[in-house]
Amino acid sequence: MADAMETLQGAQGETSCSICRSYFSEPVTISCGHSFCRACLSSTWRVEARAISCPECRKVSQVRELPAVNERLVHLTELGKQLHSQLLQSSQGQSECARHKETFKFFCEDDQTPLCVRCSQSPEHQTHRLSPIEEATHNFIENLQHIWNHWGKCFEKAEKNIARKKYGVEWQWMIAEEFKKVYCFLLEEELLCLEGIRQEQRANQDRISQHMRILQDLMLELQEAGKEPNLELLQDVKQLLGRSESVLSQWSKAVIPELREYPIPGMIEMLSRFRVDLTMDPVRASPCVAVSEDLKGVNAGEAWQVETNDPEYSACYAVLAKQAFSSGRQYWEVDVTQVPQWMLGIYTPYLRRKRWRNVDSCASLFLLQCVKKEEVYCFKTHPGPLKHRMKGPVPRVGVYLEYSSGTLAFFNVLQSSLIYQFHSIPFAAPVIPIFSPGPPLPGTKAGPMTLCPVDSHLCVCCSSPL
Repeated sequence: MADAMETLQGAQGETSCSICRSYFSEPVTISCGHSFCRACLSSTWRVEARAISCPECRKVSQVRELPAVNERLVHLTELGKQLHSQLLQSSQGQSECARHKETFKFFCEDDQTPLCVRCSQSPEHQTHRLSPIEEATHNFIENLQHIWNHWGKCFEKAEKNIARKKYGVEWQWMIAEEFKKVYCFLLEEELLCLEGIRQEQRANQDRISQHMRILQDLMLELQEAGKEPNLELLQDVKQLLGRSESVLSQWSKAVIPELREYPIPGMIEMLSRFRVDLTMDPVRASPCVAVSEDLKGVNAGEAWQVETNDPEYSACYAVLAKQAFSSGRQYWEVDVTQVPQWMLGIYTPYLRRKRWRNVDSCASLFLLQCVKKEEVYCFKTHPGPLKHRMKGPVPRVGVYLEYSSGTLAFFNVLQSSLIYQFHSIPFAAPVIPIFSPGPPLPGTKAGPMTLCPVDSHLCVCCSSPL
């Protein structure tokens, strides 16, 4: 036990302040390596007028401010206090058994209690691990020394790392490099995409110019034909009419551009962070549509009769979402694989009174519409200038809303490409998503327009939700 006390006294010296001779309280370590209580060091430094030096080795410090509390030394001090308390209890406790009045000879490892010979032979300790008092004390001293050495090494290593400022430097550099790679990659993709758009615009302009020349030539030919004698005119009329019909049939393809797909890597994954779980409100649904029981799908009803092409009127055949948004960012996806014609967007009761381009009679509705004409799908916005065509349908549409900036964007989820974006909409009231599964094609029965679950993804190889 005497050896244990000597070891404990040595350990206590390492966790005691040389000024107050007590265990450290908020220990701080100065540049020379010595440690003191923060309050003790502060009072000592205040007394010295010209130079600030270590109270123990008298080495002058170049830093006049108190260092931060040494958390590692705080933990070491607390450990020393606990070990000191345990050893004092062991050394200052009763030296004999209170029950049998015999000297303690054994130590029970399971119960951590000293035992006399008669206690060690009792049934309750028959299966326990017992050690002689001297052996148990020796083992305790070894464990104490091992723990002390381990914490001392950790403390020294921590001091060196702090001095070298190693913590976090490598990670900061590596993470910054990875973000730089992503930025450079996206910048290259952006340049390629913008160059593709410029080439497409030039091609569209050349195609329209070429078609205009064909129309001009045909008009001149028709004018010349009108001056010919009746018999010759009748002989050429069939050929002229055929050519006129052929040129006019190509007019829509020449004037209406094709909606190209320009994938934006990682865009859908980024927007998915703002996914919201929407449901449709049967109370705010047109009688011409039917909402499913789970409030996730809507079908065009048999009573739907399209009598006008007015977008605002067509939007009356729709259903509103139960949710309304007046702040933040939201993103939702809609499956339209079973609906050849559809309309998606938002509704808001009113907008702020300010100039905003493309404002018209349906300014409180901002919609993307898909209309099928023969084998071509036409995409339009209301309001807005978009009027493009595609050879195939878009199976799933993503809708992104950012209230503060007035942004509403539509995405082709399968291709991770932008379809159209409204921006700087002067929202002044809550915004409600709107869904319209039509108008239905004559003689066909379309399936439902469905809200996608927040955790669903679209498989690129089969264009079906997983």
